[in-house]
Amino acid sequence: MSRPDAAAAAAPGDSRMPRLRAYGGGMSRLALALRVILPAFWLGAVIAISFIEAPLKFTAPGITIPLGLGIGRLVFTALNILGVAIAAVLTIASVIRPRPGRLSAWLLGGVWVVLLVEILVIRPPLNARTDLVIAGAEPGQSPFHYLYIAADVVLVLLLAALAIVNARRVIPRPTLSTP
Repeated sequence: MSRPDAAAAAAPGDSRMPRLRAYGGGMSRLALALRVILPAFWLGAVIAISFIEAPLKFTAPGITIPLGLGIGRLVFTALNILGVAIAAVLTIASVIRPRPGRLSAWLLGGVWVVLLVEILVIRPPLNARTDLVIAGAEPGQSPFHYLYIAADVVLVLLLAALAIVNARRVIPRPTLSTP
């Protein structure tokens, strides 16, 4: 006994038809899945690294400031590489039909802006300061750590919004049935 396909059984324009099935081939489904999964994955990575690992690292026994900064530089470089890779895949997935809505496109654009500001504007002075501390100097206070934290807060908000907006495109809306 075969089960009829819900998408084939529903009439065109029927709001009961799951939205994901309304989209065509495998590449479209893959693009939609990537648009939901990747922002959520990246969001988790940023929260784990920036807001959990980074502060805790300096409380571990035997971790000196220079050692912690050296580890942090490696970890944040890896996080930035991951971010660029995910943003690139999301950008490619966004040109595959069905294309995302305007809000999703704006959110992805905002993610790119924050990521590039972190990499091109904030990280270079942080790296220079880290070099000085590792060499034994005491360069004094710097606003760049706070700027990076602020940028990561904005990135977290943008990624959460992007994941939610994209998920709403593929999760079927519940229908209210009347008795």
